[in-house]
Amino acid sequence: MTSNMIRRLPGVALAAVALGAVSIADARAQAVEKLTIVIFSPPSLGALLPPVIKAQKFDEKSGLDITFQERPPDAYAAQFNSGEFKIGGSASLTTLGLADVRGVKVKYLFNIFDFWGTVVTSRDSVKTLKDLEGKELAGARSTTNYQMYEFFAKKQGVDVSKIKVVNTAPPGLISYAIADRADAVQIWEPAYTLMLAKKSSIRTIDLGIEKTWKAFGGATIPYLGVGAHAEWADANPAAVQKLYSAYKAAAEWVQKNPDEAAPLLAKGAPPEELKAVAAMIRSNERLGMKFLPASAVKKDIEAVYKAGMEINYLPSMPSAASIYDKPLK
Repeated sequence: MTSNMIRRLPGVALAAVALGAVSIADARAQAVEKLTIVIFSPPSLGALLPPVIKAQKFDEKSGLDITFQERPPDAYAAQFNSGEFKIGGSASLTTLGLADVRGVKVKYLFNIFDFWGTVVTSRDSVKTLKDLEGKELAGARSTTNYQMYEFFAKKQGVDVSKIKVVNTAPPGLISYAIADRADAVQIWEPAYTLMLAKKSSIRTIDLGIEKTWKAFGGATIPYLGVGAHAEWADANPAAVQKLYSAYKAAAEWVQKNPDEAAPLLAKGAPPEELKAVAAMIRSNERLGMKFLPASAVKKDIEAVYKAGMEINYLPSMPSAASIYDKPLK
């Protein structure tokens, strides 16, 4: 309809046209579902994809408007488990499994990263994990990554009760390592790459992950993804699919565009650190980005639960209901 034609319309017809335009706008607005997701503060794996999702508008393209709220690990667990946040974007498996065992009905929706972690040191007296006995280790004790470190350490015969642990949030791990404030630091990506770019002389102690996990009977090690309260997930399967689509698009974009992704993943980092982050993405060996529905790695998730039981972090096996079983594509 041309502007001249509109000017010749009677008042009622003009009103109808205007109402039609408003109705279309309202329909578009209603088509976008608003979600709030709690995540760890950066640097953390749970904080890697959210800035990509927002910058590339993958949430809008999937029919969502996502607000990400950052929290340190302890606050994340408390506020997610209480139901203050229905969706968690830093859903690590033993933490989510512990919530299930304690009676919080939750579900692991999909996996984004497989496990990788390590211990770093600048002390000549620490050459193996066994050498940590009687010494001080900085770590984020409430995280799944730390719990998995204990699993691998015990498999190497380490008495972890003899190690003094200085508990800190993931952002503090880098400063502990650089300043040599503890005998060793338990750390993972992306903090490990950012730390190494600042202090390349630091030594890495191998946890023997692949060999130990194979002997344990596991294949891959699902580690961190997105989880939700069961009540919300069961009532909103369409929203879960949209969420999966948004995260999947972000993961694929990051893997295809590591140089463009690096400044989003490490905001404000200097050029040498951004170069290291891009290399980390290309390699994917330590980053371990592996995007899959939870139902596709059910047996491996159960193996992680069993590892949590072996170190007495999980008092019993989490329920099968904690693994989201509806198809996602």
